Amino acid sequence: MILISGKTKLLGIIGDPVEHSFSPIMHNAAIAHLGVDYVYIPFPVKSPDLAKALAGFQAIGVVGFSVTIPHKQSLFPLLTEISPAAKMIGAVNTVWWTQTGWNGTNTDITGFLSPLKTLTRDWSNITPVILGNGGAARAVVVGCEQLGCGKIRVVGRNLEKLQEFRQSWTNSGLKATLEIYNWSELPELVGDTEFLINTTPLGMYPNIEQSPLSTEAIKKIQPGAIAYDLVYNPKPTQFLKQAAQQGGVAIDGLEMLVQQGVAALEIWLKQPAPVDIMSQSLQEYLNI
Repeated sequence: MILISGKTKLLGIIGDPVEHSFSPIMHNAAIAHLGVDYVYIPFPVKSPDLAKALAGFQAIGVVGFSVTIPHKQSLFPLLTEISPAAKMIGAVNTVWWTQTGWNGTNTDITGFLSPLKTLTRDWSNITPVILGNGGAARAVVVGCEQLGCGKIRVVGRNLEKLQEFRQSWTNSGLKATLEIYNWSELPELVGDTEFLINTTPLGMYPNIEQSPLSTEAIKKIQPGAIAYDLVYNPKPTQFLKQAAQQGGVAIDGLEMLVQQGVAALEIWLKQPAPVDIMSQSLQEYLNI
């Protein structure tokens, strides 16, 4: 149990909406386990109120906070310092207060890379295929480059948005070659990759029978290919079940969620976070 007093330090998450967030569950579980005098609170903040919210946080001594939609990009002008990774992605998800102002970074890359570190692969010879071109795909692009991938393929349904996505990386510092493809080209791309990442919400609860892959594309999955789904509920998703049936290595999004939270908590508390406790709290809550 977390005991709140006048000395309790505040952490939280801002977003609109924010009621759906699982972050308070895992962060407060970690705080209780560590026995530190903190509490993590969801703060519903609408876009017009963003600057006022940060001024209020400063006034009441909020130590730091997580950021979810729609504030991950609009927060940039209000921050004193932004990490190179967050600048490249174009979004922040973790903010903390310093003597000079609010600092921001993006821990989604850390979360994405964590389950891949146990795999022995020559990433320089692998061309990942990323399904989707939204905000989550941006962190995956940077993560793939950090792995050592020299070429990255992004697949989407809207050609105009795909072209905007590719154009947005101009002058970003991204060294990997970025290629864009229409969704209709997916079966051929799946058969030609060892690393497939779903960044779309297809297959997320309650639409658990959905999959980003057609029957034709599923059959093209190579044995031993990595299938990574950023969706973590259900566990496993239909996409990962299909990949496993084809002999693929399935990775779900729960560890990414936990590890990005671990990285944030360690920034705020300046001490190691209990990974197992945070993961267990979410598994129990989601009943998975």
